[in-house]
Amino acid sequence: MRDSHAPTSDAPPEIDTGVAHNARVWNHWLGGKDAYDVDRQVGDQVAGMFPVIRDVARADRAFLGRAVCHLAGERGVRQFLDIGTGLPTADNTHETAQRIAPEARIVYVDNDPIVLAHARALLTGTPQGATAYVDADVHDPERILERAAETLDFGRPVAVMMLGILNFVLDTGTARDIVRRIMAAVPSGSFLTLTHPTFDADVGGEGNAAAMAFWNEHAVPPITARSRAEIASFLDGLDLVEPGLVPCSQWRPDAGTPAAVPQYGAVAVKP
Repeated sequence: MRDSHAPTSDAPPEIDTGVAHNARVWNHWLGGKDAYDVDRQVGDQVAGMFPVIRDVARADRAFLGRAVCHLAGERGVRQFLDIGTGLPTADNTHETAQRIAPEARIVYVDNDPIVLAHARALLTGTPQGATAYVDADVHDPERILERAAETLDFGRPVAVMMLGILNFVLDTGTARDIVRRIMAAVPSGSFLTLTHPTFDADVGGEGNAAAMAFWNEHAVPPITARSRAEIASFLDGLDLVEPGLVPCSQWRPDAGTPAAVPQYGAVAVKP
């Protein structure tokens, strides 16, 4: 997929170009072009405070590819619900899944108008499969499920992808409830794949606190990090796939054991 052009000044009125937004800043950290000046300024400030953030972004993206390959290739999953899509880049969920299984069906969910505009323009799937887009917020799982059911068959296993999204649900109890409600709607043999930032010092997360405080003063949406134990609670009732809940850079890496990043990742199956 080629890089799309940066947003222009005649953006739709619902897009606030004066406040940094996570999807565009994340794209900037990945080396993309879909950002406004304010996104680059805030992103560079955060990276100056917490230089590993660019490594986190790359590790999270690489984890997505490995997880989807495992799910579509080794586990035979043919349906994916990707909540918190982010701006399209190379090797998105549907591209990776449909290279392995052209008949795979993917639903992307996001509530940022730039993300949705880019997704509809750039994310085209195979003729054998399906690729759809839902405008919904993670805080509204019923809407997500209702709209996703137009494309996915919830009588068959679904891989729910929640990469870097639960950190925008500030209350941990609410985040657990969202996961519970979504996973209750999918059958046995479905999967939950997630990543989440952490403050845990043993994986380099101690610098996250100041950077996130700066983010919450200057950008949207507000964000939080959590301990490994708190993140593990989102996986209650599910069976972890080896190697379990680990820094996402160290989840089935392609070669060697790369450095830990302060972003946990896991894949778990619903028994």
